[in-house]
Amino acid sequence: MTRKPDSAIRVGGTRIHTVDVVAASQRRAAVALDPAPAFRDRIERGAAFLDRLLAEDGVIYGVTTGYGDSCTVTIPPALVAELPHHLFTYHGCGLGRWLTPEETRAVLVARLTSLAQGFSGVSWGLLRQIETLLAQDILPLIPAEGSVGASGDLTPLSYVAAVLCGERQVWVEGSIRNTADVFAERGITPLRLRPKEGLAIMNGTAVMTGLACLAIERAEYLARLATRMTGLACLALDGNAHHFDETLFSVKPHAGQQGVAARLRADLHSDRPPRNEKRLQDRYSIRCAPHVIGVLEDALPFLRTTLENELNSANDNPIIDPDGEQVLHGGHFYGGHVAFAMDSLKNLVANLADLMDRQMALLVDTRFNHGLPSNLSGASGERAPINHGLKALQISLSAWTAEALKLTMPASVFSRSTECHNQDKVSMGTIAARDALRVLELVEQVAAGHLIAVRQGVALRRAQQAVELTEELGEFVADLDQLIPFVAEDRALDADLHRVLGALRSQRWGLYA
Repeated sequence: MTRKPDSAIRVGGTRIHTVDVVAASQRRAAVALDPAPAFRDRIERGAAFLDRLLAEDGVIYGVTTGYGDSCTVTIPPALVAELPHHLFTYHGCGLGRWLTPEETRAVLVARLTSLAQGFSGVSWGLLRQIETLLAQDILPLIPAEGSVGASGDLTPLSYVAAVLCGERQVWVEGSIRNTADVFAERGITPLRLRPKEGLAIMNGTAVMTGLACLAIERAEYLARLATRMTGLACLALDGNAHHFDETLFSVKPHAGQQGVAARLRADLHSDRPPRNEKRLQDRYSIRCAPHVIGVLEDALPFLRTTLENELNSANDNPIIDPDGEQVLHGGHFYGGHVAFAMDSLKNLVANLADLMDRQMALLVDTRFNHGLPSNLSGASGERAPINHGLKALQISLSAWTAEALKLTMPASVFSRSTECHNQDKVSMGTIAARDALRVLELVEQVAAGHLIAVRQGVALRRAQQAVELTEELGEFVADLDQLIPFVAEDRALDADLHRVLGALRSQRWGLYA
């Protein structure tokens, strides 16, 4: 699913998708609340119901009681209005890096989408305040660490709640500033949170869900890029295109695996019969690439649906039912689905790094690269002995791969009992999402290095023999040639890596469109 840069995402009337979150996070799409009167009426009915309960001395968790194991503490009526502000104040204890502006926008979209389900008892003014932050790109400074993923992302989301009330700090136009100063300059009135609103903002899965939406879209692109690079590695190694034969793959009906093989057939003209002089079988990192990439391809639809269900859910506690006029106490803040999705994703994506690292090991080794120079060196003549080609780059790929593989330990199995054993089973979903983003960062670095290698390898193979390229593959190789100069003489490759990483992360290539 793609969106035009000027398209708007309506929150409150329709289901939001992971691609919407990504578009909003990159400011390619504006976010606005659904203007339908029925939507606003639903939000206001929930807030009005809570007001009536309070007027009737109703007992509501987190509204007339303390939080967590303090739920037995009754809050005096005169102090009820102060309770939400105490909640975000004492949760101001996060550490670690700050979420990036892109990540922060994703968090805001995720929280707004959840509250807009109409089951959180919040006011219309609260939703409008989050909408204003997104519209004016005033982004809460959110520390990445401090959430166990149940009761939701309490500590990081406390920074969102505080900013809505004009406190703490924000990113604005690339600078960190005091929220109060920015609000004063722009005429934004700080919120005074109504009863339940502090809990509604903080007691949910918005941080892990927002980060997970970014992760899954990056992973999907990496799967397609790994497929394209496998085709180029096969060409550089003078490999066997018939390993991706349609009949061969028809007998093992995993749709993702079959799709990867079909893309490779299209890239490699593999409807042609094998040449007799070729080896009967290539090594696994080429021959079995569809089986490796295909696992991720097959998992993506399930993982995306899981995340979109979470994104479009009411995930705080208690749930306020404005139609049945009920206060329902539960545990929808538990981020187990996101934790599972991210633990799975980082495993699947790390396997792409392992595949690319193994392909590069074949490309640089004269025992396995079928006639290419050692380390893919482009030097010749009397200068050849002092040139070492991509020797160090291959070491770096192995280092990045090893680190990615190390991080595949699932976070979700490391639940800790917290908060006086009230939160005695927690999801660790936010840690899993952060791990997944770090694994993606490392695998993208592996992909950048591998693009340099396959570009070099294909150029060297084409210098030896005629290599037929499809139109789409030819355009891709021509773009790589412009982006990555041929390594004829040893040079530092860090500038090349940064340039290729930028192209990769901006999804420069419309792969298999």
